[in-house]
Amino acid sequence: MRTKLLVLLTLAYISIGYSQDKTSSFTLDEAISFALENNYSAINAERDIIDAQKQKWETIASGLPQINGAISYQNQLKQPISLIPGEFAGGEPGTFVPIVFGQPQSASATATLTQQIFDGSYIVGVQAAKVFLSYSANNKEKTQLEVRKAVTEAYGNVLLAKESVAIFEKNKATLEKNLEETTKIFENGLGDEESVEQLQITLSSIDHQLKNAIRLKGITLQMLNLVMGIAIDAPTKLEDNLDQLTQKQIKLDLLESGLTIENNVDYKLATNLNEQRFYEHKLAKSKALPTLNAFVNYGSSAFADDFNFFKSDQQWFESSILGFDLNIPIFSSLKRSAGTQRAKIALEKAKTQLKEAEQQIRLQLENAKSNYILAIDQYQTAKDNLGLAERIEKKNQIKYFEGLATSFELRQAQTQLYTTQQEYLQSMIEVINTKTELEIILNAES
Repeated sequence: MRTKLLVLLTLAYISIGYSQDKTSSFTLDEAISFALENNYSAINAERDIIDAQKQKWETIASGLPQINGAISYQNQLKQPISLIPGEFAGGEPGTFVPIVFGQPQSASATATLTQQIFDGSYIVGVQAAKVFLSYSANNKEKTQLEVRKAVTEAYGNVLLAKESVAIFEKNKATLEKNLEETTKIFENGLGDEESVEQLQITLSSIDHQLKNAIRLKGITLQMLNLVMGIAIDAPTKLEDNLDQLTQKQIKLDLLESGLTIENNVDYKLATNLNEQRFYEHKLAKSKALPTLNAFVNYGSSAFADDFNFFKSDQQWFESSILGFDLNIPIFSSLKRSAGTQRAKIALEKAKTQLKEAEQQIRLQLENAKSNYILAIDQYQTAKDNLGLAERIEKKNQIKYFEGLATSFELRQAQTQLYTTQQEYLQSMIEVINTKTELEIILNAES
């Protein structure tokens, strides 16, 4: 029995360890979907929606019936003395007799129901609460778009680092082979030492860049994990490769998409600000209106020389009040007027900001389209240039080992190839990122 228990515990431990170390695989679309559910900012944006809903009900409930209870107990350790004319107690006229009224201990319990009948600010507050709920929903959408953009950039950076490592490793292997052959030629007296040194310099530079690329690969992966909302040291595998993802992101029909300004999240937020300023102006004007509230009160009080309020024979005296409170603003030395004018100025500014936001969004769209076209053109150019640079470098290698080119010319060709390789990788990242920017402005899905 003990042996079986140990086996079960061991299997459970292995199972837990396996689940913790299990690698999660994501395509870009899967990474975005995962982040929209687990990103820290996205989670808090969802909480903001719930908070806005609670705030809306809090505002509504303030105008509904309210019931409050109160319990009071007093023990007059020294009761106040009152003086009455002496003749009331059979004394001489002109004299006074000290007397104590009432009993030293008292208790009371009351309940009060209040109901707001009319308050202009309450009506405006309920309307404004709906606007705040709309703002929270739009802010959540804005957060989701930012998360989508951040995941796309982080995902692309991981692929870029991964491809850079592969290229640097390939270049390093080629250089090591060239250096080995050149060294042998030099040792046999058929070459010069400068050629060996030139290759050593190039190899040292590539080796340094390779080590840096390996470090960046780890850091970019941690950044992706952070944006996705998982532990930064969690093992994560990317299903897409940079070239395939770039080809997938080239959609020229996106350039023909029209802008529906009302769908743009920045325009929605600017509209929310406009609505908020409208209700603030309305609230300022409502402060000149009267307010009317009703209340009904019921209570019971008891008095005694000793604390015996819980005895069955203790006498309690009931009381009840029904009333209304009407508050009429009459004169505020133009304070309310100044507040209303300031709210109107804020409203006019919000209207101007809404117009500005619309123009800015349209300009952003044109700029995003231009950047997307440029990124695609640069990608095609970089791809062509990479093929040319590879052929040039290969020809120079052949010429170098045939003695038709110098080590300096070979190094120039190699440096040109390495630069072109990085430009090609960067051009793919630009295609991916600029497409995301354009989609966000258009509020279009990938």
